[in-house]
Amino acid sequence: MSSPGSTTSLPSGLSVLTTFPDVLFIPEIIFGGLVWILVASSKVPFPILQGWVMFVSVFCFVMSTSLLCLYICSVHGGSSFWVTLDAICQSTAALFYLSAAVLEAYSTYVLGFLVTPVIQYRENIAAVVFAFLATLVYVIHEVFSLLRWKSS
Repeated sequence: MSSPGSTTSLPSGLSVLTTFPDVLFIPEIIFGGLVWILVASSKVPFPILQGWVMFVSVFCFVMSTSLLCLYICSVHGGSSFWVTLDAICQSTAALFYLSAAVLEAYSTYVLGFLVTPVIQYRENIAAVVFAFLATLVYVIHEVFSLLRWKSS
């Protein structure tokens, strides 16, 4: 149980890039961008499935980049609202990316049975790997954001 005087807040300025879990914004942006690029450049046998993967990768890329920029610019000003917002955003992103990674893995599995060039199949495999890496990073960030939210 936390005491009334103890608050855990978000870092400001460039200290965002040196504190855990906020440093995880960087791999989230990198892995999410790679998923976005690989799915956009690959063959799309199931538009509805890979459309969701594209939506999730673009949405989470923009959300993570926006939050990182807002934290670096110190827009939050020490408000506990931002700690709650961070926890909600990370939880949503982790859930979305888990669903997107599973759907991308399924569509890649089915694509393996179709006659496709090896290069396109490898792009889909790489998208699956980076989607699961992004999911892992978002889940780790989510857990530590929820712990920070609980202690604030």
